[in-house]
Amino acid sequence: MKRLRKYILNNFSALFLSIFVPLFAIASVIFLIKLAAYTAIIQLTIWEMTKLYIFILPQLLFYTLPITFFVAATLSLFKLSNDNEVIVLFALGIKPAFIVRTFFWPAILLSAVMFFNFIIITPHATVLSKNFISYKKSEAKFNLSASEFGNSFGDWLLYLGKKNKDGSFEKVFLFNKKQKEEILIAAKKAQVINDAGILRLKLTNGQGYSYSTEKFSQINFKTMFINDTMKTDLINYKKPLQYWFEEKLEGRKKHLMIRNTLMSLFPVLTLFLVVSFGIVQVRHQKSKIYLYMFLTILFFYAGLLAVEKHLGFYTIPAVALFWLGVSYMYYRKTIVKKF
Repeated sequence: MKRLRKYILNNFSALFLSIFVPLFAIASVIFLIKLAAYTAIIQLTIWEMTKLYIFILPQLLFYTLPITFFVAATLSLFKLSNDNEVIVLFALGIKPAFIVRTFFWPAILLSAVMFFNFIIITPHATVLSKNFISYKKSEAKFNLSASEFGNSFGDWLLYLGKKNKDGSFEKVFLFNKKQKEEILIAAKKAQVINDAGILRLKLTNGQGYSYSTEKFSQINFKTMFINDTMKTDLINYKKPLQYWFEEKLEGRKKHLMIRNTLMSLFPVLTLFLVVSFGIVQVRHQKSKIYLYMFLTILFFYAGLLAVEKHLGFYTIPAVALFWLGVSYMYYRKTIVKKF
């Protein structure tokens, strides 16, 4: 039995990889096109694009692995049926339940991985991605231009005379008008330093003037730093459950949790359909396996979207029990009675 189980799983694993790789590549291209749209708003280097791609990897795996499992398991049994190997197994006394049990543990393992993915990893990756994009958008708002008036740095009005190749500026003037005094700073050189969301303007070799109706003061300096904390809408969370159950965006996350839970259970819920679609009598049956697989994926996702609007979290047990019941009855009618 162990050798037979290993033989079936070896056929399955070979098909799994051959289906997963192109499906994952197609999904990656779609997400990369979506990421490319951000370049119209913010400037991204190749490394930054790579970081964003890494952040969306959990989502890519989440939507490709369950479908890949269902398709690969079904096609592996269909291939064995075409080679008449499944018929031989049944002739030797092997029951269809053995094949269901063979795929049960890989399905359970995959469902557990998918749960861990969307509950633990996905919140962290999503927060990192959104914070990174928010940070880059805020950074893009700070765009200094040489030889132009209208530059600003926090509360300071800024004029830059010339921009060097290393990104530094020459002949820099800053002006800040407060309620009772005005401040003017002139420096020979300035450099913008971005330190974890804090922009620092490093001024070199200059003078500072402060004057009001009562006094006038002057200072000379070799180096001066002026800080401006960028206002970014960053998301913070301490634990994954805090992310899922926080009051902000509670409705959207509720729907997402329902859908992700059922998609995580998809490999287990479709085990009976895998056997029902994959095992055929080639001589007596005209297989419509690809149509059946497509309709299964379509009806499962469309059904949970339609039901969740009315049942809320009860959608999870309702869809799971209904799907298991219907697929088991179909399995008994098409497979158990014949074999």
